[in-house]
Amino acid sequence: MKTIHGPAIFLAQFMGDEAPFDSLEHLAGWAAGLGYKGIQVPTDPRLFDLKQAAASQGYCDDIASMLREHGLQITELSTHLQGQLIAVNPAYDALFDNFAAPHVRGNPAARTAWASEQLLFAATASQRLGLSAHVTFSGALAWPYLYPWPQRPKGLVETAFAELGKRWLPILDAFDAAGVDLCYELHPGEDLHDGVTFERFLDAVGQHPRASILYDPSHFLLQQLDYLAFIDIYHQRIKAFHVKDAEFRPNGRQGVYGGFSDWQDRAGRFRSLGDGQIDFGAIFSKMAQYDFPGWAVLEWECCLKHPQDGAAEGAEFIRRHIIRVAERAFDDFAGGAVRQEQINDLLGLTG
Repeated sequence: MKTIHGPAIFLAQFMGDEAPFDSLEHLAGWAAGLGYKGIQVPTDPRLFDLKQAAASQGYCDDIASMLREHGLQITELSTHLQGQLIAVNPAYDALFDNFAAPHVRGNPAARTAWASEQLLFAATASQRLGLSAHVTFSGALAWPYLYPWPQRPKGLVETAFAELGKRWLPILDAFDAAGVDLCYELHPGEDLHDGVTFERFLDAVGQHPRASILYDPSHFLLQQLDYLAFIDIYHQRIKAFHVKDAEFRPNGRQGVYGGFSDWQDRAGRFRSLGDGQIDFGAIFSKMAQYDFPGWAVLEWECCLKHPQDGAAEGAEFIRRHIIRVAERAFDDFAGGAVRQEQINDLLGLTG
């Protein structure tokens, strides 16, 4: 059995214009100073040149060398924003257009092609960096029709997932060729947001072996999904892990949907680690039980606490929860040599 790696931190929420948040090297020094051992890197050009990483082993080696000097390594690259653009319902065209490169904005077909190319770059870059997993979003065609009122036309959901599978299948094949698992963060706003939708997607891509899950319990708590049972069901597909807390406190005025309220006023809110309701002791126990092979990565999102406080507290929180797995059974001291003859005697199988 393997001990989970960590602590690590996702850098997306900490990028900024001022040091130490203005470059990958500065962020690396900051994260290392907080006690992190790994960083999950958004493929934002301010931090990481994805196209160059796909083309140049030297570029990847230089980044890995710089991070080693800080005692860090990359856990996964992230293409959440590009993955979102693989599939965009027209209702969201204007809102998501800023995720794309300027030269493809206002052109949905070109935007999708650009996003697909970005994911192909990510497969090669991940391989060059020696990574085993990559994290992303699925995008969404069916999300505006989540609640079945008015009644959805028959075939709408099936058509949406067939198209989603068609767009992702060549990307999944590229990740397979690179030897890298493609992990979708199951997230409201994406067509892949729970177990049922993930299974629909698996059917659409022929149960592709590289179609994997980025497990983030905060999104499941806000949906009121059993996030522990989810691990029991899908542990073989879980290849990445965001450690993010949340709370759900419904009242007489609002519940899961939140009444269009701002984050601070919603019944379901993301919180810094330890400030929410998620049972991370049980989650880390299940990760150890199922021999999770990856990293415990803090994703900080909180509507109340300062991000730097959340980051500083998160490293120690994760470190306390990582279970160093046992190398032998606790009752081995009471065992003895095993002989088949003895087993047969104990079961009454002799004579």
